[in-house]
Amino acid sequence: MKHAEGLRARAGGLVRSHYRVAILSLLLAAGVAHAQPGGQAASGAEARAQEADRQRLLADFIHYVRIQRYDLAEAMARQILDLNLDDRAFVDFVERSEDPSRAEDAWQRAIRVQQLQDVAARMMQAYQSGRVARARDPQEIETSIKDLTDSTLRGKLLARQRLLAAGEYAMPQLLAALLSRENPARRAEVRQVMIELGRQAIMPLSAVLPELPPVHQEQIADVLGVIPWRSSLPVLADVASTTQSEPVRSACNRAIERLGGTNGLSVAQLYTELGEAYYDEKPETVSFPGESHQLLWSFDGEGGLAMTAIVTPVYHEAVAMRLAERAMRLEADPGSADTLALWVAANFSREIDSPEGYVNPAYATSGTNARRGAEYYGVAGGADVATRVLARAIDDRDTPLARRALAAVERTAGGKSAGAGLAGRTPLIEALTYPNRRVQYEAALAIGASQPDAVFAGSDRVVPVLASTVREAAVRHAAVIAQDAESYQNVRRVLERLGYSVMPQGRSLADLEAPIAEAPAVDMVVSVGLNAERFPQLVEAVKGTTKLAATPVLGITGADAYSALRNRYDVNSGVAVRVSGRGDDAVAAAITELANISTGGPITDEEARAYRARSLGVLRDLAVSNNPVLNVADAALPLVGALADGGESRLDVAEILSRIGQERCQRALADAALDASGSERVALLEKTSQSARQFGNLLEQRHLTRILEVASSGAEDEAVAAAALLGSLGVSNTQIRPLILGGR
Repeated sequence: MKHAEGLRARAGGLVRSHYRVAILSLLLAAGVAHAQPGGQAASGAEARAQEADRQRLLADFIHYVRIQRYDLAEAMARQILDLNLDDRAFVDFVERSEDPSRAEDAWQRAIRVQQLQDVAARMMQAYQSGRVARARDPQEIETSIKDLTDSTLRGKLLARQRLLAAGEYAMPQLLAALLSRENPARRAEVRQVMIELGRQAIMPLSAVLPELPPVHQEQIADVLGVIPWRSSLPVLADVASTTQSEPVRSACNRAIERLGGTNGLSVAQLYTELGEAYYDEKPETVSFPGESHQLLWSFDGEGGLAMTAIVTPVYHEAVAMRLAERAMRLEADPGSADTLALWVAANFSREIDSPEGYVNPAYATSGTNARRGAEYYGVAGGADVATRVLARAIDDRDTPLARRALAAVERTAGGKSAGAGLAGRTPLIEALTYPNRRVQYEAALAIGASQPDAVFAGSDRVVPVLASTVREAAVRHAAVIAQDAESYQNVRRVLERLGYSVMPQGRSLADLEAPIAEAPAVDMVVSVGLNAERFPQLVEAVKGTTKLAATPVLGITGADAYSALRNRYDVNSGVAVRVSGRGDDAVAAAITELANISTGGPITDEEARAYRARSLGVLRDLAVSNNPVLNVADAALPLVGALADGGESRLDVAEILSRIGQERCQRALADAALDASGSERVALLEKTSQSARQFGNLLEQRHLTRILEVASSGAEDEAVAAAALLGSLGVSNTQIRPLILGGR
C-alpha cells in the first residue's frame, strides 16, 4: 500500500505544478490576457473580434487550398504562423474552428504542393506536437483517469482515447490508480487501458514487477500476461525463478504460458534475446517513433515508478546494455561471450551516437558511479569479444562500430587471432573487403600488427591492402547515375570540386559494373532524376551489391518524387533525397553532409598520412621479422611507385624495399639514390647497401657506372656512401683500382 500512496503523492505534485501552467496557456491562447495600451485588458467584445479574425484566416487558408489559389493560401498560412502561438495554443485555436478535420485535410493537400510544403509542414507539426503535449500533461492524465468512471459514456470514451494518446507518459498515474484500493471500478478500467496500451505498458510494468509486494506482483503479472507482446517474458521468468511467494510464481507462470512459453531458453538467454531486439532497434522497441526523446523506467520505494527522458539516438543502446547486464548477473561463470559482446557493442554505439556534449542519464561519466569510456571495456574484453563485435558491425554495415572494434582487436590480438573464426567465419578477413576503405585499412593494420604465425584463408589480401594506403588512401571515387549527359556533367563538376574521382556516366548501376570492379572502393553514389519508383530500386541494388553495401546514396529528384521519398530515408541510414534545382552549392552541401554522417566523411590528407605511416611501420615490422604468413614482397610494386613519387615517407619506403629480395626493389633504390642529392642521397645509398648485403648484387651496369662516378667525384659524405655500396655489391678489383690510383 505504501508504494501506491507514494505513487499518488508524486503524481499529485506533478499535477499541481502543471495545473498553473495549463491555466496560463489557456488564458493566453484565448486572448483573455491580451494587453492594451495603458495596461488595460481587452474587453470581451474585442477578444471575440480578435478570435473571429483569427478564425477567418484559417477558413480562408482552407478555402484557397481547395480552389488551388496557392499564392493566397500561402499568404493566409504565413499570417497564421505569425500569430506565434505555442503548440498547445495552436491546437486550441484549430479546435475552436467549425470543423478541425477540414484543416487537417487542407494541410494534407498543401503538403503536396511545393509552394506550400514549408508552411503546411510547420502547421501540421505544431498541431501534432500540441495534441501530444496536451495528452501528456499530468493534469489531463489525472482528469482522464477520473473520467473513466465519473463521466458520461462519451466522456469515458474520450478519456480512454486521451490516455491511449498519452501512452507511456500516463503509466505512473495509471499504476497508482491500479494499485489503489479506493475505487475497484476505476481499477478495472485502468487495467483495461494498460492492456490496450500494449507494448507501451510493458517496460514500465517490467521495471516495477520485481520491486512490488507480492500482492501487487500478482496484479502486474496478470496484466502482462494478457498484453500480447513477448518482451515481458524475461522479467516474468526472472520473478518466477526468484520469488518466495507461490501465488506470485503461479501468476508469472500463467502469464508466461499465455505468451507462448520460453521455448526452452534460460532467464539469462531471454534477457539477451530482448537486448538483441533493442540493439537492432526493431520497430516494436520504440514507443515514440520520430520523436527526439524516449523514456527509461525505474522504481524505488520513495518515488515509485519514475520516467527519465533520454535522447532517441542512444535510447536503444541504454536498454540493450541494461538487459545484457541483467543477463550477465544471471549467467554462470564464465558466462556467454556473446552477451558481453552485445554489451560492448551497445556501449560503443552509445558513444558513437551520443550528441556532442550530451549528458547521458543512463551512463554516468562523473561522480561516484562514473563509468569509464567505451574503449576501456572494448579492450578489456580481449580479441575474442572485439572480434564478435566486429562480426556484428559487418553484418549491420555499421562502419563506425567496425572501426571501433578493429581498434580493440589491434590492441589485443595475438599471432593466432587473425585467422580466428566464429561459427565458420573470420570477421577480420571479411573486413578486408568491407565496402569502406577506412575499415579495410584498419583491418589490414590489425592483422599485420598481430604478426600471424599460421597461414589462413585470405592472408594474401593483407599486404596489398597495406600497400594501397601508401599511395591511394586519399583518393575518392564516386558513381553518378544520370539519364542525360547534361545532368551527369553538372553533378560530376560538383563531385570533382569536392575532390572525388568520378566514373563515366551510367544510366543504371549495371552500366558501371566494370569501373566499380576496378576501383578500390566507391565512396559515393549520386542519382539524378529518378522517380519515386526507380530511386528505391537503385537503393536496393546498391545495398545488395557487396562492394557498395556501405556506400552512401544521394538521390536528386523532382518535387513530386521528393515529396514521396523524403520521409522514407534519412542520412543516418546512408541514403538521402534532395529536390533538384537548388544549385551546385546545395548539392555539394548534401553530398558532404551524407558522407560525414554515414561514413565519417572522405579520408582527409591528414588521415591519409597517418594511414601511410602506420602501414609502413607494420610492413617494416613484417619485413624485419620475416613473417612466415604475410609476405612483404607482395607490396613491392606499389612501394617502388611510392619511392619514385618522393615525399616525406620516402626513406620509410626505402627501408622496406631494402628488405625485399627482388631486382626491381634494389634497382629502384639505386635509381632514387642517384637522382637525389645531399643527405637524402647518402641515406638512400645506405639503404641500397643494406639490400646488397642481404641479397647480393642485383643492379645493372648503368647503376655501377654512376655509383663509381659518385664515389670518384662526389662530395665526401656521398662518396663514402657510394664507396660503401660498391663494397657491399662486391664489384671486381678492376673497377675499384681507379679510385685508388686516381688519388681519391
